[in-house]
Parts: sequence; C-alpha cells; structure tokens
Amino acid sequence: MQRVGGRWKRAGVKVALAPTMGYLHAGHLRLVERGRKLVGDKGKVVVSIYVNPTQFGPKEDFAKYPRDLRRDLGLCREAGVDVVFAPDNKQMYRGDATGGYSTYVVEEDLSKLMEGKSRPTHFRGVTTVVAKLFNIVQPQVAVFGTKDYQQTAVIKRMVRDLNFSVKIEVAPTLREVDGVAMSSRNKFLEGDLRRQAAVLSRAIREARKRVSRSRQRAEVLKRQLKILIEKEPEARVDYIEFFEPKSLTPVSSVSNGSQIGLAVFIGNTRLIDNGRL
Repeated sequence: MQRVGGRWKRAGVKVALAPTMGYLHAGHLRLVERGRKLVGDKGKVVVSIYVNPTQFGPKEDFAKYPRDLRRDLGLCREAGVDVVFAPDNKQMYRGDATGGYSTYVVEEDLSKLMEGKSRPTHFRGVTTVVAKLFNIVQPQVAVFGTKDYQQTAVIKRMVRDLNFSVKIEVAPTLREVDGVAMSSRNKFLEGDLRRQAAVLSRAIREARKRVSRSRQRAEVLKRQLKILIEKEPEARVDYIEFFEPKSLTPVSSVSNGSQIGLAVFIGNTRLIDNGRL
C-alpha cells in the first residue's frame, strides 16, 4: 500500500482515503461517494478496513466487534473503490500492539472530554492509527463521518499540529427511518433493543425543541434528557454534554448553535450520537 500510494503521489494522482473498521453500511459508502467527488474519475479512492485494537479499552467490545471482510469487499467493488487496505495487527504494529509497539500519537486537549473521559485510552489509539494510515496511504484528502464528531475534531487538530498535508472532509450522519444513526454496532440491537435505540435521536430533537424556545441551563437540560432516555428499560446514559462546536468547550448555558453529544448503553451496546441545536 505504501509503495502504491507513493507511486500515485509521484504521478500527481489525487487520492482520497475513507478510514473504517469494516462491517460497512450506507454511511461508510457515503464517505466513498464524497471521496470520489473530491478526487474525480482520474483520482483514486482507498478504503481502509481495520479493527484497531489500541482504541479499545480492556473491557470493551474489541473481540466481538462485527467483522465480515468478504461482504465489505463486495460493497466496495459495487461502490467503485480502487483499493481496499485491510492489514492485520502484525502489519500495523510490527508484532504486538499491546507489548512490542511503543510509539503513539497523543492529542492533549480535545481528546480529554466526553469520549476521552469515558474511554481514557481511546483517542490515543485513534490518532495513532490514523497517523499511520496517512503515512501508509499518502492521501491528499481523508473523509470521516459526523457521527464521530469529537473524533473528527481531534483528527483535525492532529493534522494541524503535526503538519500533515491531508485535507479532512466530514460527511453528514446518515440515519435510519426511525432516526437511529447508522453504525456497525447496530448489528447487536436485536428485537426491542433496536426500537429503544431511537431514544438517542429523540433526545437530540427534544433538546432542539427546548433550546428553540429559550436559553437553557446545561445541568438542568442534562437531567431532563437523562430522565427521558432512561424511561426506556434497557437504556443507561454514559454522558450527555453540551459544548461549543469548534473548541468542544463545555457550555453552562445552552442556546441555538450549541452542540449536543451523548453516549448511551442500550443493553450492552454503547451508542454515540450528536447534533447541532
């Protein structure tokens, strides 16, 4: 992959990268569409498929994260992807990602909030693997999804701070008919759990409705949304946060233009979502 990426770069071929952990859905394919528009028919679109162990905590769902490479390759062919880069742990971490590998990329500001607070080692794994993908594929543009809002902010900061010559594009979140944000983890939502998962988007809509009427105190609105969410029998709030969209700075007073981010367990499945108010 690195040799191919270097050859494209020397030839002046534009390359778009869509980094994924596989088990692709329509949201991922939207990233591919955006990448194709950005590089044109003469450019190349690369999809990376890699379930990165360093962004999972010791009690998280790395082992059971859904994987189906054959299915993903078929979807990529249909979508016109030029190259799928699907490495294994030995290729990405020169042996053992939990032992023999000792170099990491760490963002020290944006990554400490929300997801970083709940999952302390998560963003260290994300920034490290994305930096490696940029070095391997050598794209001019990389496309990420808005569903992982904080992740895109952290990656943009890394690109700025470390002078990567990669433009970061962000595609909108795709949702199911009932409002559930598309996610590979939705596979685990069987039966009534799937219905209950819609409570995340309902909470965002409720926050929008309340803020459209008047400015809201963040702590009060958090409590109200937590009550709404946990009326669903299998729903448990991990966090609800209101913040300034660019800096991710938490706000105590929520108004039009603020951003909401939330993480909720539906049964044993942890889902995240966000939205502009």
